[in-house]
Amino acid sequence: MAGKYYEELEAGMRIEHALGRTITEADNVLFCALTMNTQPLHLDEHFAAQTQFGTRIVNGLFTLGLAVGLTVADLTAGTIIANLGYDNVRHPRPMFHGDTLYVTSEVLSKRDSQSNPDAGVVRLRHVGRNQRGEVVIEFERTALFRKRGGE
Repeated sequence: MAGKYYEELEAGMRIEHALGRTITEADNVLFCALTMNTQPLHLDEHFAAQTQFGTRIVNGLFTLGLAVGLTVADLTAGTIIANLGYDNVRHPRPMFHGDTLYVTSEVLSKRDSQSNPDAGVVRLRHVGRNQRGEVVIEFERTALFRKRGGE
């Protein structure tokens, strides 16, 4: 598997995920449609042009989901059992159509699972930056990782 097993992760470990993704207008509009989010800040250019942003911004939940997705190949592909929670989600700056998202992950802590001897609980911090290096999302995530040789 491409993902990391519990034993491969240590507190303080940082992973710079090389894969980035440019967000298109179609991505944003489709996500809003799929989630039934009719916020005009994401869909109505005339409305958004009159805000402090001057144009539509990308749905923050799409940014969150994309940030998690960009970590999968290096971190969790085939080695995660479940995401247990997301905490302290912050959006210091918006993403705009045409911006590219890049993510860095840091292992904050880890411990053996109390209910599953074949797994461990890992707390991660993810920071997403746009193509200019500006932080656009920060959040913490707790996940249940497989141990080597586990089910």
